[in-house]
Amino acid sequence: MKKARDFIIKLASTFFFLGFFPYIPGTFASFVCLFFVWFLKDLFFIYFLATLLIIVLGFLLSGKAELIFNRKDAPCIVIDEAGGIFLSFLFVPLNFKSILLGFFLFRVLDTLKIFPASRLEKLRGAGGIMLDDLVAGIYTNIILQFVFRLWL
Repeated sequence: MKKARDFIIKLASTFFFLGFFPYIPGTFASFVCLFFVWFLKDLFFIYFLATLLIIVLGFLLSGKAELIFNRKDAPCIVIDEAGGIFLSFLFVPLNFKSILLGFFLFRVLDTLKIFPASRLEKLRGAGGIMLDDLVAGIYTNIILQFVFRLWL
């Protein structure tokens, strides 16, 4: 029973094992998520539910994954990047340009940890894992909204 539970936690927290990619797993997972974003771009309700599901699962499971992997915010835990990238594009007019710009903005903002992300990252458990990436997703979303709705 414990093995099955741990397997499910690993499966979800590594976003279908994308987190085990040997180089920059967070960037790799974010990039792969772009294909899901593109595929769901015309199915808003399903996209919204997928975003919500990823974020909720991230909060429920990433803290447990941290214990399983025995490392604070283990690099293989990438459900936070998946949640952040999906949040980046919520309510944004999606096309190739917006997705490409959003990907690069999200990765830069996730790396820079602009306030309050820098403080949130220091929280223990799921909050510290998830919240900094969600802040990067919100910042990315705001910039994309401005660029693709107001400026262009």
